[in-house]
Amino acid sequence: MNWVGWALLSAVFAGATAVLAKQGVAGVNSNLATAVRTTVILVLVWGIALATVPLREMAQMGRRTVLFLVLSGLATGLSWLCYFRALQLGEASRVAPLDKLSVVFVVLLSALFLGERVTMGTAAGVALIVAGALVLAQTR
Repeated sequence: MNWVGWALLSAVFAGATAVLAKQGVAGVNSNLATAVRTTVILVLVWGIALATVPLREMAQMGRRTVLFLVLSGLATGLSWLCYFRALQLGEASRVAPLDKLSVVFVVLLSALFLGERVTMGTAAGVALIVAGALVLAQTR
């Protein structure tokens, strides 16, 4: 399967995550709910990694790689904490579109820090994502 298939599967699972998480945060502290979810992810992903990645490959990771993965993990954790709190306070169908504004930030940060090109088509797509997210978040 190519990157498009994996990205679409990611979108399906992310959609399911929002609905399942909304039910999971009902009546419990959102930080505790995030901790439970993260523990499940930790066990699942380490199990897959240990089953599929040779130990020598794990030992060969460079410091720069580890640094950026740690920073990415911190950003992910903060994102999840904010997302679960937003789900606890708002409707999943309104929270999720605003969360997807992350696409806009990816485009901007990729241009600034990775030197990726922003074309007129990219700018138009970003504008449509912003407009769509705002419309969905305001719709009742």
